[in-house]
Amino acid sequence: MTNEVVPPENFSHVVGEIYRSSFPRFENFYFLKHRLKLKSVLVLIPEELPPENEEFLQEAGIQLFQVGMSGNKEPFVNIPGDQLTRAMEIVLNPKHQPILIHCNRGKHRTGCLIGCIRKLQNWSLTMIFDEYRRFAFPKARALDQQFIEMYNDSDIKRIASANNWLPIKW
Repeated sequence: MTNEVVPPENFSHVVGEIYRSSFPRFENFYFLKHRLKLKSVLVLIPEELPPENEEFLQEAGIQLFQVGMSGNKEPFVNIPGDQLTRAMEIVLNPKHQPILIHCNRGKHRTGCLIGCIRKLQNWSLTMIFDEYRRFAFPKARALDQQFIEMYNDSDIKRIASANNWLPIKW
């Protein structure tokens, strides 16, 4: 592991100790372990992780969560709402933070999850979609934006309120 501080592509702070990025590579491991001091990583792809990523997480003592979901793509592939709710449960739980959320490019699936977190923070749809499009550029998906708008957050609000996770601490 190199001691160079190299964040993954599409990396950003979301809120509190929640971060987002593309799929981390070897050159990002030092940053994730020593700068972010991650407790957890949430992977939003269904495929197995490369062995070097699994070894890094194990050696660094970083807990791996995986909620493998397909992205929203025409004509009939959609992220199931209950999968997104499960991912939100993991991310919002302070015992898993600091946490990094990623899919492959950190654009679409990650963008949908972050957009739904923004809804919990009472952001306007205009602001949510602006942030989504900045990270998804140049391939923003209308279906992702529709998913964020239509996502029924009543279950996660109930769970988060019962566990005292709301409001999300900046």
